[in-house]
Amino acid sequence: MKRTTKGLAITGIIAALYVVLTLPFGQFAFGPIQFRLAELLTLLPFFSPWAIPGVTIGCLLSNLIFSTVWDAIFGTLATLIAAYFTYKSRHLLIAPLWPILFNGLIIGTMLAFMMLESFALLPWLMMVLEVAASEFIVCFALGVPFMRFFQKRKLDRYMK
Repeated sequence: MKRTTKGLAITGIIAALYVVLTLPFGQFAFGPIQFRLAELLTLLPFFSPWAIPGVTIGCLLSNLIFSTVWDAIFGTLATLIAAYFTYKSRHLLIAPLWPILFNGLIIGTMLAFMMLESFALLPWLMMVLEVAASEFIVCFALGVPFMRFFQKRKLDRYMK
């Protein structure tokens, strides 16, 4: 990925959008059941590798502003891994599975340990499933139509 002005601009715009889309739903964007509208942007790496640092930086900034250091570390890690696998996805309906999987596992585990301070299988599984279900709603119900709109209007060409 060659550093270009266009690529850096795409990264910055996506990072800023992520933070701005997290702001209005701050109280709903964190916890086991979370509605983080900005998570639909985690599908943008499907179109361009420049979206990977964009969503990662946006997630880091959002978590530093609104949440805990642990969320900044583990949430950003989950977003980075999911963005990479989304970028490697070959089909639009496979791409949303990565944010669902990695956020469910990583954030669900983090929340379970933060709330329980120990490991118990059933509460951990519930946390993982709650986070994954929330991510599923955002990524499939909102993200896939957003991506199809993006493709239909040929906006993805601007991300190359």
